[in-house]
Amino acid sequence: MDKPIIEVENVSKVFEIPHESRNTLKSYFLHPFKRIGKERFYALKSVDFKINQGDFVGVIGRNGSGKSTLLKILAGIFEPTKGKVHVNGTLVPFLELGVGFNPELTGRENIFLNGIILGMTRKYVESKFDEIVDFAEIRDFIDLQVKNYSSGMVIRLAFAIAVEARADIYLLDEVLSVGDAGFQKKSLEKMLSLLSNGATGILVSHNIKDVKQYCNRVILLKNGEVVYNGPTGEGIKIFENQMGLVSQE
Repeated sequence: MDKPIIEVENVSKVFEIPHESRNTLKSYFLHPFKRIGKERFYALKSVDFKINQGDFVGVIGRNGSGKSTLLKILAGIFEPTKGKVHVNGTLVPFLELGVGFNPELTGRENIFLNGIILGMTRKYVESKFDEIVDFAEIRDFIDLQVKNYSSGMVIRLAFAIAVEARADIYLLDEVLSVGDAGFQKKSLEKMLSLLSNGATGILVSHNIKDVKQYCNRVILLKNGEVVYNGPTGEGIKIFENQMGLVSQE
């Protein structure tokens, strides 16, 4: 049997939240040695699962259940407090799209900068340049500084660059809801094309319709714990029961 492309072993993530802030100079002078109490918040608790190559896995759950924290750990943005993550392939995260852009540079310059950050060669970026620009629908603004772009333009451009990165695994956090209906449709088609060629996808989404239609498996999180990991239909039924929703067949 082939080795799983992602293995998550007993992963927990704890954040320490101060009970009070000391954000003024006066507070430091009046109470220089006062200890500030901290509360430990478990965003994830002993999470275990494996994902095989070619899977398209939906991660679902209520707000605050740990979905985005899990993706950030898989992407290497957060370190787990406990446990291990094994990623057996190249990975491109579609998380917080556009945060790596330099606002003082033009769209053209940011395409090359971000492409290289994502592991592309300059020659490869040059070969994909027109495709990226047209996909992002920013041809008329490509030589404008990114600080003058709308938020929608930034996200479209970031998606168009990232989707050209060659990877084994794509992490998608609500990314299929980017832009208007037309852009969402072609974004989804692009991702499905990548997955049909053997890539692996992990999708965090509140759009249960998309998860039901495209994901072959779901991982359901509740209060940071995995309460279901298996075929999509059954997982969505459990989630909809939690939410008090009636399943729409």
